[in-house]
This record gives sequence, structure tokens and C-alpha cells, in this order.
Amino acid sequence: MIIPHFNDVTRLMRCLETLAPQLDARCELLVVDNGSTDDLGPVRAAYPDLRIVTETKKGAAEARNRGVAETTAERLFFIDSDCVADPDWIATAFAVAGQGDLVGGHVFVFEETPPPRSGAEAFETVFAFDFRRYIEEKGFSGTGNLLTRRDIYEATGPFIAGLSEDLDWCRRATAKGYSLVYAERLRVGHPSRQDWAALSRKWRRLTEEGFGVNGASLPARLRWGAKALLMPVSILAHLPKVLRHPELNGATERRRAVCTLARLRLARMGWMLRQAIFGRL
Repeated sequence: MIIPHFNDVTRLMRCLETLAPQLDARCELLVVDNGSTDDLGPVRAAYPDLRIVTETKKGAAEARNRGVAETTAERLFFIDSDCVADPDWIATAFAVAGQGDLVGGHVFVFEETPPPRSGAEAFETVFAFDFRRYIEEKGFSGTGNLLTRRDIYEATGPFIAGLSEDLDWCRRATAKGYSLVYAERLRVGHPSRQDWAALSRKWRRLTEEGFGVNGASLPARLRWGAKALLMPVSILAHLPKVLRHPELNGATERRRAVCTLARLRLARMGWMLRQAIFGRL
């Protein structure tokens, strides 16, 4: 079980609190720290038997690759340090791992702040981490809740930093004929982004990584520019989803979600057009 980590000790501790009671002789828990400046002393003190290694190459992709290299396990279970695992996550992982060569689970969103939700939190409640759609429609699973095997990793190659590494890796694996399935009962929670700054950082990073997967040739950049121009249309297309979402509470959260939807899609249009024209953000 591999957990990449960078400067988020509080959430890493919370993640470990959900996993440690589930550990048994079948699995090893490995934290790969990505050169944090935060003190890991509290983690080591709370979990003296926990194995922690350091990867100095930046990026979660490099941390996951280091984690694989540091183990000999046949099965590889990936979860992120800011995730909260269900109480039966490990048992469920072993139960569903054989359903496919790559198995992605369900990720639910939770808030770390009191209600009502901010615009960013309301937006993420509606749109974040739809792993079923990622897997069944887009052909990839996020690595925050992903199971696979060592032989598949070795045949596919490492995660590549600077791209949407989970999308790229899963698509490389499925292109080799490996199956990707969704397991609803393999559940982890992920905190929603609390404000516009955090949400925009996330989507700016995803836009940069998405352009890396898209390619920088002239035809690829033209396609990227065309996708950018559809962003305003997507606001109207997704408006009903916001207005009807059962987990949003009241008019205030719905209004905030709509405003954030519009703001983010227009920002992404600008970022993507800049990439299409100049080849970078």
C-alpha cells in the first residue's frame, strides 16, 4: 500500500488513523515523502513501525514510482495522503482486486469547514471525483483509490511526472489490453477545496497536465483550442446538474456553485487558449 505525501502532516495522520487499524499480515504500508519541509516527527512518533522513504524528485508520480521500487509486493494499492479510507478499505481491496487488472473505487467529498459550503466546496460536491464516469466513460481511474499488480506496472512502465499521470498511466495500461473496472464498495473520502485559490490551483495544474497528454503539435493545439471555446457552452450544459444536486443545501449553496462553475469554466477557457496559442500557460 503506497501513500505519496508532501507537506500535509495533519491529513497524513488522519489517513493513517483510518488505515492502521485495518493492517494485517497481508500488506505493508509505505509512505513516500516527496521532500517535505514539514516535520514528520509526529508521524514517526505515532507510528514507530511505519516505513517512510524520501523521494527527492518532485511530483506524486515520482513518489508512487519510488514506492513501487521500494516494495516487492505482487499487488499494489494506491491511496493519497489527504484521503480517508473506509473502515473496511483494505479487506475490500483484497476482495475486489481480482475483478480487473486495474480497479478504481468510489471517492466521496467531505467538508473540513462548517456549513454553509463555500462556492469551491459546493462546486466540488457536484463535480469532483466522479470515478465511475472517469473509469466507464474516460478510461482512467485516479490514483487516490487505485489497485493494480506489479506485473502490470512493469509492463506498462512508470508514472510520468508533468502529465495527468493517472490518466496517462491507465490509458497506457488499457492500450496493452489490461482491463479497468469500477468497484463501488472500495470507498475513500477526499476533502473538498475550501476556496477559489485552492480550486483554481487544482484546475490550473490539471489544465497543464491535460495539455501534456493532449500533445503540442499544431493539430493537437487546434483541437485544444476548440475544446477551450466550448467552455462557455459547458456552463449552460451543467447548470441543471448544479440546480438539481441533492447534496447542496438551499439557494445560497446552489448560487455559489453556479457562480464558481461559470468562473472556473471561463478561467479554463483562457488558460487553454493560451496553451493552444503559445504552447504553455
